[in-house]
Amino acid sequence: MSPAFFHGRGWEAILAWYFVTVWGSGFIATKIGLQYAPPFSFLTLRFLFGLACLVPILIIMRPRFPGTRAELGHVIVAGLLMHAVHLGGSHYTQYLGMSAGITALILSVQPLITALIAVRWMGERLALRQWAGVALGLAGVALVVWHKVDVREATIGSLMAVTVSLTGVTAGTLYQRVYCPLVDLRSATFVQFVAAVAVLAPLAWLVEGYAVTWAWPMLGAIAFLVIGASILAVSALHLLMRRGQATRVTSLLYLTPIFAVVLELAMFGLMPSALSLAGIVVTCCGVGLVAWRARPGRASAGEDIVKPRNGPG
Repeated sequence: MSPAFFHGRGWEAILAWYFVTVWGSGFIATKIGLQYAPPFSFLTLRFLFGLACLVPILIIMRPRFPGTRAELGHVIVAGLLMHAVHLGGSHYTQYLGMSAGITALILSVQPLITALIAVRWMGERLALRQWAGVALGLAGVALVVWHKVDVREATIGSLMAVTVSLTGVTAGTLYQRVYCPLVDLRSATFVQFVAAVAVLAPLAWLVEGYAVTWAWPMLGAIAFLVIGASILAVSALHLLMRRGQATRVTSLLYLTPIFAVVLELAMFGLMPSALSLAGIVVTCCGVGLVAWRARPGRASAGEDIVKPRNGPG
């Protein structure tokens, strides 16, 4: 392949589909792992294995580490939001009884929240179609959550945990985009894993008693989540974010609930209810409207309804 390929749309499409596939499958791998260890303990093992994988990469490639205290601090904050808060919340969501598919669905509204934040504070703009997508997506999630609460399949604890997770991944994604746009992803991931272990290991001991049942399925889940998700998929996401708008890039997440639901049905025989399926379809359509971008020269009259805020003049 020519070097130009890695700067074109073909390479971006490969990265996007890899991210979506692995991210959706990651909810199932997490569900498997949590059968053998509680969330904080499982995440501690996951990040320790991640550090072991990164050490030889850093020794061979010698990437640049953050050069100032401010840069190091920004990398740590972004890592704690993405790895400790986001993953800690999403793991506890499943641990407290919510299915992998519904967890993935609720977290898939991150692009909708990102869209609202990006318009208000980051100078991006949305078309009328995209505003409709925001409303449709949020309505779909509200439908699913209401149904799950109504049939007592979602507890207050699981809803609080998924809210914490959603807050962490949204804040972490935007924080890294604003304050860490040029950091080396290899060294930054190493620093963030160290920070995550420093926070999660004491919690695993104090809250959970570090209760782990050692088994091959758990180790396989950890290997998949570390190598496939935390290292490769997260790096793919950050590379894509450097090439595009925050709203459109994070809208790749709208496909992950579909992968999670199909895999959960195939592996665990867990069939979502008709109302949950309706909510999933509505939400995916809504986030799809936010993600879709018209070809240049063919934008609708409403494309520029929200003007970029580039300052006076």
